[in-house]
Amino acid sequence: MAETQGVTQAEFDELVSLLRDFIRREVMPAEADIDASDEIPGGLIAQAREMGLYGYALPAQYGGLGLSVVQQVRVAIELGYTSPAFRSLFGTNNGIAGQVLVLAGTEEQRQRWLPRLASGEVVASFALTEPDAGSDPSRLVTTARPLDGGWVIDGLKRYITNAPAADAFMVFARTDPEAPPGKGIGVFIVPAGARGLTVAPRDHKMGQAGAWTADVAFDGVRVPGDALVGAAAQAGYATAMRSLAHGRLTIAGVCVGVSARLVDESVSYARERIQGGQVIGEYQLVQAMLADSETEYLAARALVLDAAQRYEAGSDRRLGPSAAKYFASEAVGRIADRAVQIHGGSGYIRGIAVERLYRDVRLFRIYEGTSQIQQLVIARELLRS
Repeated sequence: MAETQGVTQAEFDELVSLLRDFIRREVMPAEADIDASDEIPGGLIAQAREMGLYGYALPAQYGGLGLSVVQQVRVAIELGYTSPAFRSLFGTNNGIAGQVLVLAGTEEQRQRWLPRLASGEVVASFALTEPDAGSDPSRLVTTARPLDGGWVIDGLKRYITNAPAADAFMVFARTDPEAPPGKGIGVFIVPAGARGLTVAPRDHKMGQAGAWTADVAFDGVRVPGDALVGAAAQAGYATAMRSLAHGRLTIAGVCVGVSARLVDESVSYARERIQGGQVIGEYQLVQAMLADSETEYLAARALVLDAAQRYEAGSDRRLGPSAAKYFASEAVGRIADRAVQIHGGSGYIRGIAVERLYRDVRLFRIYEGTSQIQQLVIARELLRS
């Protein structure tokens, strides 16, 4: 694995301060427009590039900021305070797509692709999920067959984040049709303009407007031999699982950030809203909901940071990320529900932050592995120990 450390503690503290100010001053005022238009303003995209956000988790020697895993999670927490779509702009470059190259790429592949991912010149997508292989990607059916020193890829990928804007896809395909589930799978770098590659119109989702997803079809797409990531044509599934474990920590961090925002929105409303001649924050039932939400937020934050430390130390790179993602994504759903309840009827009206975030957070319990998949990972790890 490539080295990642690239900033001092003072530099990181300054980055967090700048990011926090930027989110509150520039991104949060644009949230309603992002939700209505399903698009991130070009000015915010440009500023994200200038701040190095497209490569904060990528190694410094390839143009990234080289943040440690704990630092990456802290950045994710800050990013979670606003529309999840903003983080999604550069999330796959730093996360599951970029980490494929960090974890398994050859040096030539890293030199060729990572600097462009880190600068935002190239947007990458992680093409793993299929219509019949979502929570269990070990049974994917997209194929890659060798031909004339290269490969021919056929199949369909579904719900692929950033697909409509992607310049390159990390495509997981079965290289050995006779291999059992989870075996005989490779991962390939496929340029968006490859002949036979088609991106469908973007999906219309319940929430997270501005974070584009779409189906991606591969019909006889030919790629050269060096499109195979790494040297092993059957190591793709293991690479996907390692990338997803890293990604689960990031998603857990985002959930913590959204939880903090929801608690703040709830407290602010409870302090100001008058009902029956009384500030609603004085009602014990409202206070109980606030207390429960703050407690779950603090518990999720502590768990996620602890899991990140263990991941960074190499002592736990499976159970901890799954436990953090499972708890934090479930917790933010409960916190969002209470936030809407505290707001009453106004919390159910479009244009209110808690209503928008209520819709946004539902997806966190699904992607990077559903809550049920995390339960299986956690239980299996416990039984192995």
